Amino acid sequence: MICALMLGRDGSRGFPGKNTAPILGRPMMAYPLLAAKASKSVSRSFVSTDSPSIKKVARDYGASVIDRPAELCTPQALGEDAFAHGYRFIRDELKKEGAELELLVLLFCNAATVDSELIDQGVDALRRRPEADSAVSVSRYNMWSPLRARKETKEGFLQPFVPFETFGDPKTLNCDRDSQGDVWYADMGLSIVRPRCFENMADGLLPQRWMGKNIHPLKQWGGCDVDYEWQMPGVEHWLLKHGVKPAAEEPAEKRP
Repeated sequence: MICALMLGRDGSRGFPGKNTAPILGRPMMAYPLLAAKASKSVSRSFVSTDSPSIKKVARDYGASVIDRPAELCTPQALGEDAFAHGYRFIRDELKKEGAELELLVLLFCNAATVDSELIDQGVDALRRRPEADSAVSVSRYNMWSPLRARKETKEGFLQPFVPFETFGDPKTLNCDRDSQGDVWYADMGLSIVRPRCFENMADGLLPQRWMGKNIHPLKQWGGCDVDYEWQMPGVEHWLLKHGVKPAAEEPAEKRP
């Protein structure tokens, strides 16, 4: 069986209430749930949270709620630990029913840039490629190449975040943002993961160790997880370009 697991919690500092903030007349967290529901691969969806408002939206859109422990709901808590907790809960629930978890579709309440086609594409890729640990949505952001990253020194000046020598001979580098090749970022819209990744979390690649080591890219554009209010228009643009209609244009019988 393939299940979806979405994370969300209260307490955002940069954008309070972001997980249920309205986009096109729906809570932001509704879009990953709708993508999982429309997928031909996903059988059940779960939402791990401490938030009453998130729990309500989860149930409105047909997901089961996992009560996340308080120690996994702090700003310092790692997403990988919350995913691992949710994985164990789902694995054990399925065992009680005599079912086995094939793949887990990982979602975030604040990452609306995912659709059912991308989920099904990732499932198909993992079934074709048994050596792959996960299939992950990525977006190309060459303007954020590590070559352009800077950090501030104690004297208040900017220096390369990564030594230029990391990229080869500094004499061959230039300011063209495409000169180092395409730069793909895991945009946090979607991770489809094999159970072995959770059973051997310490072996995964940083910074998202739940993805394992052999990560199949699901290439899209404009993906992001929302941390600030200024990102919301970009997410709305993505949704409209992917054929999502405002809630007001939906027939009443299709609304939660």
